[in-house]
Amino acid sequence: MLVSIVIPTYNRLPILKKCLYALENQILIDEIDDYEIVLVDDGSTDATCDWIKSNNKYLPHIKFFEQSHGGPAKGRNLGVYKSKGDLIVFIDSDLVVNKYFLATHVKCLYKAWKKLGHRRCFTYGSVINTSNFEKPNSEPFKFQDLSWAYFATGNVAIDKKILEKSGLFDTSFQLYGWEDLELGERLRNMGVKLIKCPKAIGYHWHPALSLDQIPDLIRIEKERAKMGLVFYRKHPTLRVKFIIQYTFVHRCLWETVTFFGIINIKTIRPLLAFLIKNGQSALAMELLRLPLNLIGVRQIFREASLIGL
Repeated sequence: MLVSIVIPTYNRLPILKKCLYALENQILIDEIDDYEIVLVDDGSTDATCDWIKSNNKYLPHIKFFEQSHGGPAKGRNLGVYKSKGDLIVFIDSDLVVNKYFLATHVKCLYKAWKKLGHRRCFTYGSVINTSNFEKPNSEPFKFQDLSWAYFATGNVAIDKKILEKSGLFDTSFQLYGWEDLELGERLRNMGVKLIKCPKAIGYHWHPALSLDQIPDLIRIEKERAKMGLVFYRKHPTLRVKFIIQYTFVHRCLWETVTFFGIINIKTIRPLLAFLIKNGQSALAMELLRLPLNLIGVRQIFREASLIGL
């Protein structure tokens, strides 16, 4: 079997290097004849393209493609179109895996295919969040790392024919969020089964929280709200409403825990600064999630009213 690892990337060169070197260091099993890394640059403005081209001799599995900036859905679709493998593995470009990553996914899939008698399933690996750039794989699994998503492209493997039958990613998701979960809803409706594969571990690196990240985090929440409604209009179900937090339960929850907005970005900023200064950036991030969730929920109701939902 030829395995194709599809990765879209945009301005993430420092962690992308670690991602690619880890993927080049895979220990294969008999079921894997070979693998390719299909990397799609989504119009990066950093040195990504130059670095890939000048270091290709150290990256023998890389197949590199470029596109104008159009978002991860467009990038993943291009990666699938250009891939030659029987199996597609999706990871993000800020994910660092261990050397048994591919073997673990493939073993899990083969076992599931044999048990089910067909290939209508996909494996979903573990994603461990870390801010340790030097040694991302030293981070232990935490409760916050649990995911309830049905299909998220941070760490999944799926038969290429099944994926193509689903119609791939919807490129109308041009802002941040939901394009992978929307595909997951289509796969779920096709009867494609989720197989947990916790030993296929990816370490998702992101920098420790700093105050200057806050405007970007607010932007992301607002974009997620807009894309959430794109998701809901394609799948107008109660399940999707809960996924995107477009319910009065969520509205009441986040209004209540923030005391109707009294706990907001401005009022908790001094506490965030204190926590960050004292090495508690993870705790600061958890606290920041309270007003961020309120911003997102208020935005989604505001956007809904504008389009008459």
